[in-house]
Amino acid sequence: MKELTPCQQIERSIHKKFRKTIWKPFVAGVQKYGLIQEGDKVACCISGGKDSMLMAKLLQNLHRITKIPFELSFVVMDPGYNEINRQRVIDNASLLEIPITIFESDIFDVVAKTDRSPCYLCAKMRRGYLYAEAQRLGCNKIALGHHFNDVVETVIMSIFYGGKFQTMMPKLPSTNFPGMELIRPMYRVHEEQIISWKNYNDLEFIQCACRFAENCTLWDDGGEGSKRQEVKTLLKRLKKDNPSIEKNIFNSIHDVNLDTIIGYKQKGQLISFLDYYEQNDGNDL
Repeated sequence: MKELTPCQQIERSIHKKFRKTIWKPFVAGVQKYGLIQEGDKVACCISGGKDSMLMAKLLQNLHRITKIPFELSFVVMDPGYNEINRQRVIDNASLLEIPITIFESDIFDVVAKTDRSPCYLCAKMRRGYLYAEAQRLGCNKIALGHHFNDVVETVIMSIFYGGKFQTMMPKLPSTNFPGMELIRPMYRVHEEQIISWKNYNDLEFIQCACRFAENCTLWDDGGEGSKRQEVKTLLKRLKKDNPSIEKNIFNSIHDVNLDTIIGYKQKGQLISFLDYYEQNDGNDL
């Protein structure tokens, strides 16, 4: 029997050991939300972390077996990696046999000069650079590695810290790059399964590329010291009493009852329940 290469063993784990927990939820998300259509050219955006690397592998495998013709480009933006992080990304891409293209940016240099919301500025600039590079490559979509837990945590963060009910969408048209769309193929894949896949295959990924975060320079076990990490910790604690809590939050964004909502926004317009309120006949619920 022919011995499998390291890459083949990693791919085999996706389709065998993690078929139910990673591959099927990934395919289900792509289908449910219509993320990939015939003729699409998708820029798979790789940061070097566990999420984007697995996403790249999943899209690569989907591309090989699907009957829907689409194209893939694997894009890595270097915002100013230190040498260790950059080499780690290159080595992992080689191990996983992902043909990456690296392009440079000066994001870290720009962010280093601001004291006001550096993380927000960094994220906004990253998105812009990725859209521009994808457009240059002739792509009509960029794929990001956000997963199920990112979605759930975003809902809680928006309520706790933003004072509004808002989620992370599975796909989103770009407002600044006409004809471009952002997709999140791992929308239904749980982070704990991504970590299990990483550990099972003895893989090491960078946690984040941030030059200013000393505590997250190298390897990723999920989360960093932030509001998001606070929410992760809270949900982990609540799951001890209610194992379905994350699933329930995720399901709630798919089944919002507008009849019981005081107000909501649609295309930027605030709509109040008073706009369509009609008095009942006295038979209160």
